Amino acid sequence: MTGDAAYWRACAGTAMLYTGDFQNAKQLLQAVTRRADRKTTTAAATMLETFHQHRAWQIGRANVRNRILIELQHGNCNLARSPELKEAVEAALGKEAPETLVLSLRETLGMIGANEWRKKGVYVAALDASIHANYGVFSPVRGEYLSLINEAPLNNPQQVGWDIGTGTGVIAAVLAARGVKHVIATDTSVRALQCAAENIQRLNLQTKISLVETSLFPEGKADLIVCNPPWVPAKVNTPIEQAIYDPKSQMLRGFLGGVRACLNENGEAWLVMSNLAENIGLRSADDLQNWISQAGLRVIEKRDTSPGHPRSNDQSDPLHEARSKEVTSLYRLKSTD
Repeated sequence: MTGDAAYWRACAGTAMLYTGDFQNAKQLLQAVTRRADRKTTTAAATMLETFHQHRAWQIGRANVRNRILIELQHGNCNLARSPELKEAVEAALGKEAPETLVLSLRETLGMIGANEWRKKGVYVAALDASIHANYGVFSPVRGEYLSLINEAPLNNPQQVGWDIGTGTGVIAAVLAARGVKHVIATDTSVRALQCAAENIQRLNLQTKISLVETSLFPEGKADLIVCNPPWVPAKVNTPIEQAIYDPKSQMLRGFLGGVRACLNENGEAWLVMSNLAENIGLRSADDLQNWISQAGLRVIEKRDTSPGHPRSNDQSDPLHEARSKEVTSLYRLKSTD
């Protein structure tokens, strides 16, 4: 089958189970990807329109690429010249996955890449150690927000700290390493909590950090509550996008609306946010400050840093104008009472 034929079948909604050579399957996927990368969108009048066009293109591109499938038996692929897949598949899906699976080749290759990243880890200067992200858990590749958390002043003594939406557990680990005596890290994702537990044990912080599966806040009160919610208020299309997109700013507004009641006397809430949504036009410039005020909170300090990730300097990115002006901030919040 030619690349053109596969591409047009995929665009028409047809899934294709590849039964030939694994390396040839990868070449076919690359051919389909090249065709999917040919953008046909018209120039947008605003950055917001550009964002929506780009998101629609990303989703359509992923849907087309996902329609080339391969079959797995006991975690491995029987196609000629297939690499060993079992370790990566079990790391992603667990050892209880069905014996026979049909997966998109794109997703399978993603599992392989994620497994390599998991083993390598991401170095975190604040910990002088690496954090390892499991498949489906967002990796802390953007270290600038961790520097803000590591450098913001701590009121002494900090007996209890909370990390809301812990993911890999990296923020909880930074707080514990800074001397917060007991950190409770929460998340709604079992996969994320398992990942956090592995990192916490690897860092030998299990006596200082507890994990709780819950939406937002655990029971009780804390001296310091930290949250780095998803920064972009837009629809989520895949599970891992939950670390990036927060539809209608639900998590952000839920955190701000509930955190005041969870603070001990003189306690602080730290909110880590990017202004990318404002630069795009997904939130107005006043929304965040209004939500903070409505929650009975005040900003006692705002610490800013510029992103250092490669996409901030990628002029070919349709959102480069917004990314080039991005600022990541840590808001230190206290009750207005």
